[in-house]
Amino acid sequence: MNAQDLIVGITSLFIVGMIWLRTRMQYTRRGAGPLQLAPAGRVYFGAAIGMLIIGWFAAPLIGEAFWPNTGATPTLMRVVWCLATYYIFIVIHRVLKSRGTEVFTRAA
Repeated sequence: MNAQDLIVGITSLFIVGMIWLRTRMQYTRRGAGPLQLAPAGRVYFGAAIGMLIIGWFAAPLIGEAFWPNTGATPTLMRVVWCLATYYIFIVIHRVLKSRGTEVFTRAA
């Protein structure tokens, strides 16, 4: 693994952590008791991780297709994909909340 791949790996972990933290903060004021991941939350975070894995392979190809002679490196395109994933999952979480689907629930 070269240094650029390591940067993208760390960025991906950071993005998953940011998605987790941002989503979890939305449920802190709803009562007492510890939070646990709901079944919909497992799908939500599985999709986020899946999206980042797809981006590992797809982002360099997409970057080359849209900007062929710009010198955009695969690392840059993967990091942009990671950031886009973060913002997309903000919107997905808002849609889930508007439909009454919770990502985290209170432990019984």
